[in-house]
Amino acid sequence: MTNQHHEALSELTEPFDAAVVGAGPAGLSAALALASTGARTLCAGPPFNPDASRPDTRTTALLAGSVQLLVNIGVWPLCAAAAAPLETIRIIDDTGWILQAPEVEFQAAELDLEAFGYNIPNTALVAAMETRARELSNLRYIRTSGVERIEPGANTVRLVLAEGAQIEARLVAGADGRRSISRRAAGISTRAWSYDQAVIACNFDHTGSHEGVSNEFHHPAGPFTTVPLPGRSSSLVWVERPSEIKRLMALDDEAIARAIEANLHGLLGSIANVGPRASFALSGLTASQLAAHRIALIGEAAHVIPPIGAQGLNLGFRDAATLAEHVATALAAGADPGGDDVMRGYDRARARDVASRTYAVDILNRSLLSDFLPVRLARGLGLHLLKSIAPLRQFVMRQGLAPTADMPVLMRQNSGAALQP
Repeated sequence: MTNQHHEALSELTEPFDAAVVGAGPAGLSAALALASTGARTLCAGPPFNPDASRPDTRTTALLAGSVQLLVNIGVWPLCAAAAAPLETIRIIDDTGWILQAPEVEFQAAELDLEAFGYNIPNTALVAAMETRARELSNLRYIRTSGVERIEPGANTVRLVLAEGAQIEARLVAGADGRRSISRRAAGISTRAWSYDQAVIACNFDHTGSHEGVSNEFHHPAGPFTTVPLPGRSSSLVWVERPSEIKRLMALDDEAIARAIEANLHGLLGSIANVGPRASFALSGLTASQLAAHRIALIGEAAHVIPPIGAQGLNLGFRDAATLAEHVATALAAGADPGGDDVMRGYDRARARDVASRTYAVDILNRSLLSDFLPVRLARGLGLHLLKSIAPLRQFVMRQGLAPTADMPVLMRQNSGAALQP
């Protein structure tokens, strides 16, 4: 943070309506959503990708509601060119088991949609959000080495930045990840678990056309998933045993390209130009509640799930849009945006969605790891039913996109100014 920013912040005597801790995609979405209510908002956090020598290679498959949120907060026009549509999701049983499940395709056209959503590099998404944040007069966006302390009080919460500046806000949105200091400050406990799995994420080029299809190969150790990017490029999320991920990370660029090609069984042609690879262990976490003491949790501060079914950041975007809706209601009534009614309402509104997605992704992931024959049979039967019964398949697709009820206003069409008081 510059001295100029430090001096400007130190001169502020009135508290912000809302302050967001964290400047990644979840934090910036929360800041922009809160600012769309007219709330005087601050967003503070370290740069999203501070090490330029190791660029972030992750992408996010944004489902339709998340894309609509970006449209309504003025971000989507700034990054749409970097995104590729997801028109079809293909699930392929590549477990090698004797009882092979059928290949299943979920097509957006079955729901009269052009696409389920769009896949976009996180760097392009964050850059667009930062640009939009700097355009809003009621949103102060600052980069800081970190928020070192969060001190809830009766009427406000105090943030103490690493550079020494102190900020007060009536509401704090904690979007500071799985090791969230916001969550600790709120006194919210967690349940955490781990899997005997790890992940590689990278991007690559291919000679064949992906045709807007995301391919999800189910392996005994987890899914191998490719997701379209613009042109003849795709992103990869490869889940394996930790020892295998360690071996794959040690391969040179040519060898990893051949390994990807072999797992795709020729679907995308020849593979080349595999980008920087990132790896991480697979784990899960859920907070016992999503809000307390003027602090509301957003994204991975509240829930961490495996990268299966494009649920992670989309859940975080629904957190952001839901919190903004409750704050808008409070401001319109002249009430406290960080008061108990907002805290309880937000927690109640998000609890079922978060719990159901966490449970579903966990069960799906564990079903791939199980050697128990009845589990394998149940999984295979489920895929058979999805392939053959169109109404069931369409129901599952709708549920995968978003909850059928209580979609936040900011994730609906024609609601760009709906939250303004």
